[in-house]
Amino acid sequence: MIKLITGKKGTGKTKILIDMINDAVKTTNGSLVCIEKGETIRRSISYKVRWCDSEQFNICGYDAFYGFLAGMLAGNYDIKEVFVDGILKIGGRDFGEFGEMLDKINSLAGDDTTVVFTVSADESELPESVKKFIK
Repeated sequence: MIKLITGKKGTGKTKILIDMINDAVKTTNGSLVCIEKGETIRRSISYKVRWCDSEQFNICGYDAFYGFLAGMLAGNYDIKEVFVDGILKIGGRDFGEFGEMLDKINSLAGDDTTVVFTVSADESELPESVKKFIK
C-alpha cells in the first residue's frame, strides 16, 4: 500500500512523517525503514528504525530508487513500513515517472508493506497517476 503526504514546502509534511514513524515504532510488528536525502530527520526518529541516506547509496532517479527499495524488500521480508521523506529530491520533478514508479512499488509492496512518501507539491500540480495514492 502507498500513502502520500503532499503540500508545498513548509506545510508540515516532514513533521507529520516523523510523528507517523515514531507512532509506528510503538505499534508495528516488524521492521521499519526511513529513507531520505541527507540527514534532516535522522535524530528525530527512534533508533529502532532502519535509517538510510539515499546519497550514501548514490540513488538518483526513480529507477534507481525502485531498485534500491525492491532489493531491500527482497532481502528482508519483515519490513512492514517504509517512510520516504522528500521523494522529489531523490527522483526529480517528473511527475509522470513518479506515477509509474508508484504503480510498480504498489504491486511490489502489496498488502504486506506500507510505503509513505512526502511530496513537496500541491495536489493540484499532480497528475491522476500520482493523485490516486493520496489517502
